[in-house]
Amino acid sequence: MTRHGELGTALHRWRDRIAPAEAGLPADESGRTGGLRHEELARLTGLSVDYLVRLEEGRATSPSVQVLTSLACALRLSDDERRHLFLLAGQSPPAVGRVPDHVPASVRRLLGRLAGTPIGVHDASWNLITWNPLWAALVGDPAQAPPRGRNAAWQHFTGQPSRIVHTVEQEAGFEAALVADLRAATVRYPTDVRLRFLIGELRRASNRFAALWNSRIAGAHGTGTWTVHHPDVGPVTVDCDTLTVPGCDLRIAAYSAAPGTDAAERLALLDVIGTDVIGTDPAAAPAER
Repeated sequence: MTRHGELGTALHRWRDRIAPAEAGLPADESGRTGGLRHEELARLTGLSVDYLVRLEEGRATSPSVQVLTSLACALRLSDDERRHLFLLAGQSPPAVGRVPDHVPASVRRLLGRLAGTPIGVHDASWNLITWNPLWAALVGDPAQAPPRGRNAAWQHFTGQPSRIVHTVEQEAGFEAALVADLRAATVRYPTDVRLRFLIGELRRASNRFAALWNSRIAGAHGTGTWTVHHPDVGPVTVDCDTLTVPGCDLRIAAYSAAPGTDAAERLALLDVIGTDVIGTDPAAAPAER
């Protein structure tokens, strides 16, 4: 069955399970109890009966976000069903409310099992939520930074101290991906006041961010190579991978080094000594790349 056929089947199933009274329509004098007719769904959504029939038959193939939103409301779909509806129609599922900051137990287990890999977990607006000890040892202990200092975009674009050094090319790619990520977050979470405030403050504080924001630049996080200048073990060159967690909109930044390299040995040393040997360090705030 094609995607359009699956959409029609799902719509038919959801329509069949709702009685008119549940949808706020007058009771049917015939005593009918099951399902909404096309005419009744049309009254609830403002769509034509012909269009609804074509949707269920797979002949209308590109319903708009507005159409899908009306259908989801009229059919009383759950959050999971609404998401499924949008995906079947080839649209990005909408999100409302605040940027989620819940870290599933599975992700926390991952942090515990990858003890030899520095890992930082961020939300969709690039606030650092949690991290493992080796992350703190390598880039600076986030617990020592104020909440705003734990946001990757704020730290980078306002020139906060950082142990990470990028080449010009690396910095351009990182900035493009970061700005594109934040713009996408404002679409998924249009009512998140904290996110809107962050964007506004960044535009006022950083001409560079404002220019990139206004340019609507596109970018994506890929595997990069950063050099971290640690105050005790020296420079550590690591590969950085940014992973996403489906369903909870988290970004996991993981740093690694090839086995047998000097960087791997320095990471292993940091894994043992942690933050114990770190003295006064102007870059002790987290470098969230």
